[in-house]
Amino acid sequence: MRLRPSPLLFTVLATALVLCWSSGFVGIRFATDSATVPQILFGRSLISGLCLLPLALMHGPRITPRAVAEQGLYAFLGMFLYLGGFALAIGEGVPTGLVALMSDLVPLGIAVLSAPILGQALSGQQWLGTLVALAGVLLVSADALALGDAPVQAYALPILGMLAFALSTVMQERRAAIPLTIPQRLCLQCLWAAAMFAPVALVTGGLFPPLTASYALGMLWLVVMATYGGWLIYYQFLRLYPPAMVSATVYLSPPVTMLWAWAMFAEPLTWAMSAGLAVTLGGVALVATGRIRAPVAAAE
Repeated sequence: MRLRPSPLLFTVLATALVLCWSSGFVGIRFATDSATVPQILFGRSLISGLCLLPLALMHGPRITPRAVAEQGLYAFLGMFLYLGGFALAIGEGVPTGLVALMSDLVPLGIAVLSAPILGQALSGQQWLGTLVALAGVLLVSADALALGDAPVQAYALPILGMLAFALSTVMQERRAAIPLTIPQRLCLQCLWAAAMFAPVALVTGGLFPPLTASYALGMLWLVVMATYGGWLIYYQFLRLYPPAMVSATVYLSPPVTMLWAWAMFAEPLTWAMSAGLAVTLGGVALVATGRIRAPVAAAE
């Protein structure tokens, strides 16, 4: 059954995407009890890719060397630089709250790049919604923000990672179509990412940490919820709607992450966080109900 864009479908996909995308915090919280961040990124990518490999080989078109190379580029931009940039910035001493805020600027990067690369410019209403959503994110993150005393160049790492992910998204929409299914694309990107994270993990503690219950639970959560849930929904979403509209829902990740932390780990939930969620939701609604200028047909 071929899905057709509709307000109801957008709401369903947006809700599922935000829940899965923001849930990565939970998996990392479990896994970091016994593993380093590079070990977590390597293990998550390797397990995700290997579990998808049988499906990728049995269903869909033949995977050509060109397709493998192309997905390697997207993995480098959208996984290695994106995730690795944030992890390295934190390792250099950039405060976690500031890194998280920078990572949540991905929708802004995609909105800016969509106009020159895809010919999809946001309308005035959608730019207003973007500003409102950003205000909500700042309200949610206010208590966690600090400048810290990291080296100056370290603060550029999360910004570069955010821009790399945004570039990967718009490039995949503009690419000359190499017909791969969504599971095939995700499988190849995860395996490429595992190969890229492997040397980093090796020099910072080894490929694999001790196998503990918390690490196993963290990996299971990251693979099923954050990777399969988040990325598969994200790529399906992109087949139906312009990237700027899809990515705008990611603005809801910070407040929803706060809800995850409250529900799973009894972390405090303040009125400011609740207000930030409401403001961000209003901003995303403005983006979602506006019209992209000069839209192009979704790929594939």
